[in-house]
Amino acid sequence: MAGFKTVVVALDSSMLADEVVISIGRLHLEANAKAVLMQVLPPTNHDTEVDVTLPSPSGGEAYAQIEQRLLNYQNQLQHLETQCEIVSGDPAEEIIRLANIHQADLIVLGSRGLTGLNRILQHSVSNQVVEEAPCSVMVVKPRFQNS
Repeated sequence: MAGFKTVVVALDSSMLADEVVISIGRLHLEANAKAVLMQVLPPTNHDTEVDVTLPSPSGGEAYAQIEQRLLNYQNQLQHLETQCEIVSGDPAEEIIRLANIHQADLIVLGSRGLTGLNRILQHSVSNQVVEEAPCSVMVVKPRFQNS
């Protein structure tokens, strides 16, 4: 069985992002594997269906914090070729779009652990990605610590 060559890693600002990156380090990836670390920002232009323009690097503190977080994750994955992408739009659609662009073999993302009615009302990004992705998907669930 061939290993994964290109992995799209969908991250957000939650603590679960750390677990997602740790999970990447545990995968048996090919020697020349590439990880695309991405984060999706809410659309800034509501006149179009999906705003795919990149936020301006001078667009404020939020962008700078996201960029720095992605660079920190990139440093943690030094054994891989990595690149960072910050995009704007619907999270599930953007994750799938980047997986298609990069011809990903795997998408890795976190799950908020929504169940039942909350999963329906709050829109499960991980569920939509699993259903529509062009490749395999690994969903990382939050670890619950025993008190």
